[in-house]
Amino acid sequence: QWTEDHLKFDNSYFTELLAKSYADETTEKGNPQCRHTVSGTIMLKSDLALLEDPAFRKVVEEYAKDQNLFFSDYTKAWVQLQEGG
Repeated sequence: QWTEDHLKFDNSYFTELLAKSYADETTEKGNPQCRHTVSGTIMLKSDLALLEDPAFRKVVEEYAKDQNLFFSDYTKAWVQLQEGG
C-alpha cells in the first residue's frame, strides 16, 4: 500500500511521498520497489521520480500543501475522463 490509510481518499500520497524516506527492495517476483521501514508503505521508482523532476515536484508539493487543490484538480480530470473519454 502507498499510504498508511489506503482506503481513505485524500492527499496523503503526496504528503507521505515528501515526508518519508524509502529503502530499495525487490519483491518476491523480482520487481523493484521502495519501502518505508517503519510504516511498511511502498513507493515505486516511478513515484519517487516525481520528486526528481522540478516541474513534477512542484505539483507534488502543491498537492501535499493544499488538499482542496488536489480534490479540485482530480474532480476536473475525472469529469473530463468520464464525459469526454
